[in-house]
Amino acid sequence: MSVVTVPVKPFEGQRPGTSGLRKPTKTFMQPHYTECFIQSVFNTVGPELAGSMLVVGGDGRYWVKESTMMIIQIAAANKVAHVVVGQHSLFSTPAVSCIIRKRKAHGGFILTASHNPGGINADFGIKYNIHNGGPAPESVTEPIYAHTQRIHEYKHCPDVVPDVTKLGTQTFDVEGRTFTVEVIDTVNDYVELVQQIFDFDAIRKLIKGSDGRPPFRALINAMHGVMGPYCRRIFSELLGIPIENIRNSVPSVDFGGKHPDPNLTYGKETVDEMRSGSFDFAACFDADGDRNMILGAHAFFVTPSDSLAVIADNMHVIPYFQATGIRGLARSMPTAAAVDRVAVAKGLPHYETPTGWKFFGNLMDAGRLSLCGEESFGTGSDHVREKDGIWAGLAWLSILAYSGKGVQQMCEEHWARYGRNFFTRYDYEKCESDAAHQMMQHVESRMNNPDFKGRRFLCDGRTYTVEKYDNFKYTDPIDGSVAEKQGLRIVFTDGSRIVYRLSGTSGVGATIRVYIDSYEPNIEKAKEDSAKMLRPLVAIALHISEIKKFTGRTKPTVIT
Repeated sequence: MSVVTVPVKPFEGQRPGTSGLRKPTKTFMQPHYTECFIQSVFNTVGPELAGSMLVVGGDGRYWVKESTMMIIQIAAANKVAHVVVGQHSLFSTPAVSCIIRKRKAHGGFILTASHNPGGINADFGIKYNIHNGGPAPESVTEPIYAHTQRIHEYKHCPDVVPDVTKLGTQTFDVEGRTFTVEVIDTVNDYVELVQQIFDFDAIRKLIKGSDGRPPFRALINAMHGVMGPYCRRIFSELLGIPIENIRNSVPSVDFGGKHPDPNLTYGKETVDEMRSGSFDFAACFDADGDRNMILGAHAFFVTPSDSLAVIADNMHVIPYFQATGIRGLARSMPTAAAVDRVAVAKGLPHYETPTGWKFFGNLMDAGRLSLCGEESFGTGSDHVREKDGIWAGLAWLSILAYSGKGVQQMCEEHWARYGRNFFTRYDYEKCESDAAHQMMQHVESRMNNPDFKGRRFLCDGRTYTVEKYDNFKYTDPIDGSVAEKQGLRIVFTDGSRIVYRLSGTSGVGATIRVYIDSYEPNIEKAKEDSAKMLRPLVAIALHISEIKKFTGRTKPTVIT
């Protein structure tokens, strides 16, 4: 089989964001657009690719199958020896990380736009993960972008057309070289991994009911993404949750016409069902399986910041950490600081990083980090180098099995011990990009005014005094690399914070994110309604930013 060289011209705007390149699906469908980006990755990774192994798969959205074949054909032409692909091109993001690490692959392509909608009129994405199983850092993604600006040809082998529906290895002769495509059931390896981490017997007993405890009623929502097969195998077949309680478990190219984002807005059907009191626990997972939402009985919502902190406080009950020890804790900068208080109480190192899971990877590889999370519904540990939704669900079930308590009780007891970080995030999606950047410049200009420090803001009888402010800058403690302009922070004297960021995961326009974090040590006040407690700070955040003036938006698209 012959290698064919195709002359092309560069496409504008192929700069990877927080988690790869994300654009409208129809942008990727332009002739040569997808191929140019893939070839730019190969050009960047360089000569080490010859004779190497790559992992490929995605979340099942529209254009995954076509892109999978493009990657395989371009890999064959670029002297890759072996490609491991998920059956039907399906591969959860945590499972890709698992396989890269287990097989010692050179890297992998994940075809996903994560929690963004799917379909021909929605979003698509391509992310490259490196040899440690984690997202490519900026030292890799920036050279990829540079290549996209000067690419003039790509190589592919159009006669290499493996059947990715059929398990097993298929071999091709590419100009005298052997090229193999191995199609695997990706669930098997992932199940093997999580069974080594958690006590499945203890969780089974929880679900079934034992020692005088009634059966534990759990509801799982796979949101029509890639997690359906994983959820059916793990939660139903292995742990005993009735199959009818595994909802939306058939992957769909458009996720059933829904938004596969596990939060209170897009996970509303699960929230509504939980309000009835028919279930003790619910977990929702996004399209590619790296994000999660945890709910207790009567739709008690566990914020991602609290979820991370509660797991951190109880991770000693998980067999994996009993074996490895607990090396350190971390959170992204916008995430509420609840986990910091756990780290201080336990004498553990803790780190604050920019948004993006890639920033946790260096800490994990250096043996400094065991558990980390982001306010954007991402939680995970050093078992892989991606956030992992099912891992978070299993961690919660393990803690509940050990404690014999419910979700709400675990959270309220945590607040009684550590205090509570009230937290919310306002998302203004698909804003006009220029307007969004002008708003950010306006906020930074106000912050840089000499009289901003010490300024007092009054609202609803509360007074907030500015203590410090900055545009977050992170210096990696392992390699010394610097990430600048990672979000505007305003910190008040009581520890409350307002953070403004432009999202790096939007497919169209710009998404403005406004984060509000307020610490309350009083246990009685800690049980108050979150919206009520945060109302003054929200009003101040909107006043400072003048979002309505710049964007015309009178309310956010999503509140979490």
